[in-house]
Amino acid sequence: REGYNNPQVSGENLIGLSRARRPHNAIFVNFEDKEIPTKPLDAAVQTWEKVCSNAVDKKVEEELRKLFEVRPIWSRNAVKANISVHPDKLKLLLPYLAYYMLTGPWRSLWVRFGYDPRKHPEAKIYQVLDFRIRCGMKYGYAPNDMPVKAKRSTYNYSLPITVKKPVSHTVSVHDLKQGLGTSAAPGAKKPASSRYKLKESIYVFREGALPPYRQMFYQLCDLNVESLQKIIRRNDGTESECTERDGWCLPKTSDDLRDTMSLMIKQIIRSTRPALFSSTTSSEHSKEQLTYESGEDEDDEEEEEEEDFKPSDGSENEMETEILDYV
Repeated sequence: REGYNNPQVSGENLIGLSRARRPHNAIFVNFEDKEIPTKPLDAAVQTWEKVCSNAVDKKVEEELRKLFEVRPIWSRNAVKANISVHPDKLKLLLPYLAYYMLTGPWRSLWVRFGYDPRKHPEAKIYQVLDFRIRCGMKYGYAPNDMPVKAKRSTYNYSLPITVKKPVSHTVSVHDLKQGLGTSAAPGAKKPASSRYKLKESIYVFREGALPPYRQMFYQLCDLNVESLQKIIRRNDGTESECTERDGWCLPKTSDDLRDTMSLMIKQIIRSTRPALFSSTTSSEHSKEQLTYESGEDEDDEEEEEEEDFKPSDGSENEMETEILDYV
């Protein structure tokens, strides 16, 4: 109407992207796609060669090439646990050496260019297992009893499109070209060779050890327990078909693995907190279960427990977070 002026736009009332999306030129592949890429996009090559040109970057590139020679399929967390590279540089390096699987038994993993796991039964061991620690009265312990932290609570959740979302320090092209991967942060104590490395527990499951988070994405070869490997190897040498749900494994293999792993975790918790299993029908436990189902936050005592490491992106869904990095 006459005399109306649009209000001033500011960060206080604007809903939009928290930062401009930076193109990283990753190639995404679905399980049903007939062909797989054999080389990176030209833009990915140009970006890596332009931005990451110092000696340390070249060394990291060579280290990652060797990892893909030893093992053609890696998760991003597994890469982070094996080489020390700044996360912003890794976002540029991975699309330079591998493509990203969106669906199927290798979803959320990076695959070496030219390698098609659907044609190689031996790629069975690189399939992904989405494992979530089971909590509830029928398992004998409530979520608040768990000595394993959730990656985030419902109270800390914010939409990825909100301006107010806390984000890490934006890294400029100039910073990257100056060798950001080698420069120490103020007060950093770790040597350059391991400054950005994650702990092995972020991608390896071992007997007698609890996972660092309640939801984990493991590759089958990283389930470092003999009983689990026997389940995986049940059809070794007789694999006949690669399916989107089970890959090269027998049907229901993932379910059998989760059942076995859940039993192992229950035994660990039983040994460390035996009081939890003395009475599984107490009213207090029932109250805690209702709290969990309603989405309320975990108690302060659990928040004070020391974490093994900090999550790279603060997201409960690693796959979703990683895709957003390349959108």
